[in-house]
Amino acid sequence: MAREDRSMDIGLVGLGKMGGNMRTRLRNAGHTVVGYDRNQEISDATSLADMVEKLPSPKVVWVMVPAGDPTRSTIAELKELLGEGDLVVDGGNSKYTDDAINAASLAEKGIGFVDCGVSGGVWGLQNGYALMYGGKPEDAEKVMPALEALKPEGTPDGLVHCGPTPGAGHFSKMVHNGIEYAMMQAYAEGWELLDKVDIVENVPEIFASWRTGTVVRSWLLDLLVDQLRADEHLDKIRGYADDSGEGRWTVEAAIENAVPMPAISASLFARFVSRQEDDVAMKAIAAMRNGFGGHAVISESEA
Repeated sequence: MAREDRSMDIGLVGLGKMGGNMRTRLRNAGHTVVGYDRNQEISDATSLADMVEKLPSPKVVWVMVPAGDPTRSTIAELKELLGEGDLVVDGGNSKYTDDAINAASLAEKGIGFVDCGVSGGVWGLQNGYALMYGGKPEDAEKVMPALEALKPEGTPDGLVHCGPTPGAGHFSKMVHNGIEYAMMQAYAEGWELLDKVDIVENVPEIFASWRTGTVVRSWLLDLLVDQLRADEHLDKIRGYADDSGEGRWTVEAAIENAVPMPAISASLFARFVSRQEDDVAMKAIAAMRNGFGGHAVISESEA
């Protein structure tokens, strides 16, 4: 519930790596957060029902649980607990096609729905999150104080209404992740070549030199430099990388819309190759994924 000082009460379901940090950032901004997690050691409520009971009306609940069935079942349960004028925000990595279904289901009871793609990984607490949201403007306004608290400070960017149609936010985040796949693949292939030839030395510092003044500088490059300085040849990491699913969905959407995506599709298939044999370039992908999202890596000793 928004107040004159723009602080609000909000329920937050899922207090893992992302959700837990989001709760802290929201509280640091003066918002009242009632968090629920199946891990009762970090939860503020004993159940979803208990969390909802602790919120004033109109109630706003932000869901940060794994995509697919966990999100669908959570939203279905919230539908029975919430009422007209309340709002559900899906901030996970749900497939955009789920959003229209969830929005229509919640609308049967007059409950609003906003889908929000969230990017920032484990560094979001410190740096803020890029937020791409979809849904009716009047629904988004109910959660706007929280959105403003979560976005990066000191910039007009980082928070964008992607469209009024449910799924616009998650579709935008999906494309973002597809681009991320291709960028990481390019860095990884370049690293493998530099690391392999005899005429080049000090590969970590070569990558570090690109961070200033070049067109390939990025946060991903910063993370890769940190990993290479700690383990120059990435000997401790197996060349295996999972995919979150969003790269696949991006390629599927490209096929459906006849949009050519040779770079993104190739980067997705390269991850599939990594699961068949130890891929040298994929060591760098695994290292970057660990750097920005805390994704687990498989060590060589575990292979």
